[in-house]
Amino acid sequence: MPRFVVLLRGVNVGKGNRVPMADFRAMLEEQGHTEVQTLLNSGNAVFSTKSRSPARLAADVASALQARFGVATPVIVKTTAEFAAIVADNPMTPPEAEHPRFLVAFAMDRARLAELDALRPLLQPGERLAVTEHAAYLHCAGGLLESRAGEALLGKAGRGITTRNWGTTLKLASLLGVSA
Repeated sequence: MPRFVVLLRGVNVGKGNRVPMADFRAMLEEQGHTEVQTLLNSGNAVFSTKSRSPARLAADVASALQARFGVATPVIVKTTAEFAAIVADNPMTPPEAEHPRFLVAFAMDRARLAELDALRPLLQPGERLAVTEHAAYLHCAGGLLESRAGEALLGKAGRGITTRNWGTTLKLASLLGVSA
């Protein structure tokens, strides 16, 4: 059965968009998905399912989140092969100490990724941005809170996109059985 990763944008940050991970896991199981595993408290899950359409899965999960939790948020779903490509195609793999400062931007639509090229003028010395057909990668050498590009990516420029740091991306890859 195909395996997928689902990534939710902006849940369990602050007071809004609360989605308890045990309830999220149960919701995915109620949708018929199996081998459901969540990671951290930020809206990450890996599961197996008979469906083969990431777009359909994303729409179904978004609808269920709205119905069950009252949360309307972008939902990104990637196949194991897509996630493997995101990990393998990273053009600037950071050392482990830099994992928290290295963001991977995920989108359902390649056009949304291409729009992130507009962040280039915001890059500060030492920062790097790479936009590929599978994901965008942002290294915020001075830290995320000090990065104008990072702030924009996490804000309005990143609507319809979600980010994970490189460490979380590697943990999700491991749950999918993808080697880095």
